[in-house]
Amino acid sequence: MDLDVFVATHQGEWARLDALARTRRLTGEEADELVTLYQRATGHLAKVQAAAPDPTLEGRLTSLVSRARDAVAGSRSSGWRDVGRYFMVSFPAALYRARRWWLPVAILSLFATALVAWWVASHPEVRNSLATPAALREMTRPGGEYEAYYSDRPASSFAAQVWTNNAWIAATCLVFGVALGLPVLYMLWTNILNLGLGVGLMASAGRLDTFLGLLIPHGLLELTAVFVAGGLGLRLGWTVIDPGPRTRATALAEEGRSVIGMAVGLAVVLGISGVLEAFVTPSGLPTWARISIGVLAEACFLLYALVLGRKAAATGETGDVDVADRADLQPVAA
Repeated sequence: MDLDVFVATHQGEWARLDALARTRRLTGEEADELVTLYQRATGHLAKVQAAAPDPTLEGRLTSLVSRARDAVAGSRSSGWRDVGRYFMVSFPAALYRARRWWLPVAILSLFATALVAWWVASHPEVRNSLATPAALREMTRPGGEYEAYYSDRPASSFAAQVWTNNAWIAATCLVFGVALGLPVLYMLWTNILNLGLGVGLMASAGRLDTFLGLLIPHGLLELTAVFVAGGLGLRLGWTVIDPGPRTRATALAEEGRSVIGMAVGLAVVLGISGVLEAFVTPSGLPTWARISIGVLAEACFLLYALVLGRKAAATGETGDVDVADRADLQPVAA
């Protein structure tokens, strides 16, 4: 397709559409003309994208189509209703749809963590290769580094630090999943090693119960959020390899929007786990009470994702943005 000829042919239509879209009051004939020209412009945009991609022309037509759509359908402003719909419909539906990715990630990660912990706890030579005996004792003794980690800083600043660190891990898994999922696998393996080493070292010191009493109150929810991010990142990476019946560009756009949208919900989940880690884990509550709080938080999340999410997904919700907020594309032959 010759872009110069194409632009020259339709320039007049685009100019007229732009003028109508900027007009505040239209007659009946002008409104009909606006709709007709808007439909044609969406077809022009799709044809350019499919046959002769040109960033400058695509940007111009996208802006024109967006402005015309607002004139045809009326602009929509976001509000608290959108926030409520996201957390009650879109986010749980996306969690449920991705369950075949993050649930296996969770199971395999926990299994691998158990293997690492067993390897460290059962082999003194492995522990000695990690640090000196004195350093290991300092880490695992009562009041040592593993315990002091949760209480040696003010709770509010610790919660912010924990949230920032975990949010970065989750965002890395989500965003860099497009690189065939390889960065996601690295982040998950790093997480497995760190957790497995901690469990193994404390188990070798005969203080596994203490460590789990510190880990479970916040760790269940925190790890689940990381597993979800990892599963979503791997799904995005697989979309690059196998987009299914959709074109690769369309599949990546749909899955990418869903993944980026999930980042908001996971940030909230990690914020809750950060609060638990800062205020519940080091608190003076009995161990059973702290563990119960962590188990309750995890149970609530699983019900939210698998029960509420199942209901939302059954209505056709995918976690993608609303149809009204997506780009206007009209299928055309390349």
